[in-house]
Amino acid sequence: MAHRPLKELMALASPPRAGDFLAGVAARGGGERALAQMELADVPLARFLEEPLIPYERDEVTRLIIDSHDRAAFAEISGMTVGGYRDYILSEAADAAFFARTAAGVTPEMAAACSKLMRAADLAAASAKVSVVTTFRDTLGLPGRFSSRIQPNHPTDDPRGIAAAAVDGLLYGSGDAVIGVNPVSASLPDLSRILHLLSELIERHSIPTQSCVLTHVTDTLELIRRGAPVDLCFQSVAGSEKANRGFGLDLALLAEAREATLSLGRAALGGGNVMYFETGQGSALSSDAAFGVDQQTMEARAYAVCRAFSPFIVNTVLGFMGPEYLANGKEIVRAGLEDHFCGKILGLPMGADVCYTCHISADQDDMDVLLCMLAAGGVTYVMGLPGADDVMLNYQSTSYHDVCWVRRMFGRRPAPEFESWLESFGIVPPDRALLPGAGGDRPAGLLLAGL
Repeated sequence: MAHRPLKELMALASPPRAGDFLAGVAARGGGERALAQMELADVPLARFLEEPLIPYERDEVTRLIIDSHDRAAFAEISGMTVGGYRDYILSEAADAAFFARTAAGVTPEMAAACSKLMRAADLAAASAKVSVVTTFRDTLGLPGRFSSRIQPNHPTDDPRGIAAAAVDGLLYGSGDAVIGVNPVSASLPDLSRILHLLSELIERHSIPTQSCVLTHVTDTLELIRRGAPVDLCFQSVAGSEKANRGFGLDLALLAEAREATLSLGRAALGGGNVMYFETGQGSALSSDAAFGVDQQTMEARAYAVCRAFSPFIVNTVLGFMGPEYLANGKEIVRAGLEDHFCGKILGLPMGADVCYTCHISADQDDMDVLLCMLAAGGVTYVMGLPGADDVMLNYQSTSYHDVCWVRRMFGRRPAPEFESWLESFGIVPPDRALLPGAGGDRPAGLLLAGL
């Protein structure tokens, strides 16, 4: 019997989600999906190298995946089927060293295929085995650590509002991944003012963290040329050349941006991790650039773009794009666990924006479930917002309080350098329970002084 094309088989085997129904590639029911998953389980991993889902000659992301594939790293798993690979990584034989050895040999399509055969607990259990460590001014991704991004957005980019939200987060022990602002303005002087504000806060108090203004990579390049204090270079990316063109970029531009950011020499710990990428299921479909590939596999292909530039952090933004792509809390939870799993086994420092917009059938209970599952799976970091409510982007995410209770519940700690700074600043009491205001008024006053 002739094999079905991989692109069709992958789509039919995907758990249900709105974007695949919108694209007309989803299975018509549970029976068809189960049969596709059974067939997918028997597909040799090597077939993914022979049958690109988007033609090599048409797409630079496909060329990146094929040309950068590490055959030596693949050798250990080259004789496995998708189902055999799934079984192996869930066995006791697969440890952190195995994932480190094989990461460069796994393609995004292999990772996505494997995830389609796994339930939520499997995705968390496998992800928890993987440790991906990156450095800038502190060290992320170490076992037993759980980091956070302070997201001090403001509806008018008011420096006082940004500073207050950032200090609030620091007092809760958040911010070891990055203090990152989504600006309202695209004005270069405005963007520069925010960067200088964050840089002054970090440098004045010797905080072992990094800042970022989440603007387009071309803006960041110009800010670097103008002498702005850029720590991390941000960009949203997708899983096809056409989709990335919709973002106004290509791989050459990302390479230029990375080199420019590295040239500033601001990473105290070295390591070359200066890029911050965000992704999200549905981005390729929204720009008519998915080529009939299911949205979760397209998301995994975006991780090939991320991996090529040795990022400090990668963030999958889950429920932000709307119900056309992820319709409800169940789909968001599933997507978050898939993205986290695929990114980690590809060797990426994966974080997640555990979020939803108000026109999706989801609520904070769904986010709590996903947050717990991601924490169990060893997620590198999540967002920290005042009250979990982004007052500029108008969506719901996770709060500084959530970061605290995850650390308490799971026995996780901040990045080691950041933890030492918290203690030295009087923010963390001796029992290491992250209590807001533990050091009295002194920390807040010092942090706000002069800002």
